[in-house]
Amino acid sequence: MEVQLPKFVLEILKKFEKAEFEIYLVGGAVRDLLMKKGADDWDFTTNATPEEILKIFPDGFYDNKFGTVGISHESSPHPYEITTFRHESGYTDKRRPDKVVWGKTLEEDLKRRDFTINAMALKRKGEKYEIIDPYTGQKDLEKKLIRAVGEPSERFSEDALRMMRAVRIATELNFSVEKETLEAIKTNAPLISKIAKERIKDELIKILASTNPYEGMMIFREVGLLKEILPELEKTFGVEQKSPGRHHVHDVGTHSFLSLKSCKSMDPIVRFATLIHDIGKPQTYRKLESGTITFYNHEVVSTRIATRIAERLKLSKKQSEKLINLVQWHQFTVDENQTDKAIRRFIKNVGKENIKDMLDLRVGDRLGGGARETSWRLEEFKKRIIEVQKQPFSIHDLKISGDDIMKELNIKPGPKVGEILEELFEQVVEKKISNEKKTLLGHLKQIKTD
Repeated sequence: MEVQLPKFVLEILKKFEKAEFEIYLVGGAVRDLLMKKGADDWDFTTNATPEEILKIFPDGFYDNKFGTVGISHESSPHPYEITTFRHESGYTDKRRPDKVVWGKTLEEDLKRRDFTINAMALKRKGEKYEIIDPYTGQKDLEKKLIRAVGEPSERFSEDALRMMRAVRIATELNFSVEKETLEAIKTNAPLISKIAKERIKDELIKILASTNPYEGMMIFREVGLLKEILPELEKTFGVEQKSPGRHHVHDVGTHSFLSLKSCKSMDPIVRFATLIHDIGKPQTYRKLESGTITFYNHEVVSTRIATRIAERLKLSKKQSEKLINLVQWHQFTVDENQTDKAIRRFIKNVGKENIKDMLDLRVGDRLGGGARETSWRLEEFKKRIIEVQKQPFSIHDLKISGDDIMKELNIKPGPKVGEILEELFEQVVEKKISNEKKTLLGHLKQIKTD
């Protein structure tokens, strides 16, 4: 097999060969090379111990019990990881081995890996390369299958996060999960509760950031991971919305999934907000005597639930604020009779930086509910948002300052200056005067003589 490797990757291989150690490329990089994709993370395995690796690369760092030495280099934002052959035993926390023993063969090392497409190795032989594939990962690549190495339940009981990784990799590559592997995830789904919430969040965000987030969430629900990680969302399935006078044709859960599928944003947090924007509907469900179903104030309940989810999954402050903001204000009105003041209030609530994201959520919501992508009212609303943003949004946006007022009116600093600024701001907002310095200064003379 002919492969074009980055200069520093080739340098690592040659240095180990010169020191007479075995060295192999392993993991996702090998998979990506076989798929003709650009590889980002380059991982190696070797029969050299960490101490021997550090003799070859003295600038490397080693601070773990898993035999991995990191090597930083300007050619990659991530450290290159070189790991000693090893086999593992005991997984009390369902994530990390209790005991790691250095192995002697590549076979021992590949046997402990998660999926067949990640259990291949690449060995340099002169100017060419040989694929070592004891678990037929190449065949699974051709079949577009995610298959566990060996006994699936054993792999998942060792590291429960592998269940989410299976779904995530399938989602990213547009693969299917092999039948026995899928069944093993269904059986072992409750084990995901043993995993740190930060790790769960990382995999969930990667699924939402992939090219197939809807398909990923469908698998998530099929195998039972959804009710373990987002039980509030699982409860939305079966909650009917179809009723007289309502446009919805799907239950809340199906609508939420279809909204995600239709969301045009590539931002995983916007997609997440689109997925859970109606998560409070089960608690606000009411069916009137007329047969009409209502969900009054569901956005308030949805916001509370979104806040709990953000805390539970350990989202960053920035991620949390954006998620909660989008859920909280998603129920905005696009009535053509709205005043500029109402439009301004919407912009202030959502934040200028989140307007596009909110509109993407609305489009996903519409399409997920069986409506057309847009309407003349929504298009007019978008135009109004642009026009209203040309107006000042606060006193700080006025073309004059407190200093200008004190100089023009010959007054000292004090509450009066603020009152005048507030009056000018209201006049500009109501379009009684323009926000131009000359106009504002001229208006000060009227205030002086009043």
